[in-house]
Amino acid sequence: MRARLEALIDEMLDGHILLAEALNEFEKLYIKKALNRNKSHLSKTAEALGVHRNTIAKRVAFYQKQERPVARGAKAGSR
Repeated sequence: MRARLEALIDEMLDGHILLAEALNEFEKLYIKKALNRNKSHLSKTAEALGVHRNTIAKRVAFYQKQERPVARGAKAGSR
């Protein structure tokens, strides 16, 4: 796994991806995958990730809030 991560990091560095952006995207995808595996059950997902349920709930709400304005703007722009 380490070799795959190193290759991905090299790719991201070549693409000038900032650390904050990389960390945010990793966390978002990690939580999303864990939620899918746990059938969107927040408590089971939190347990699997070793964090408190409130942490998962807050992160999910934050990511959903981030995605909403983009979706609305895309719909308005396509009309």
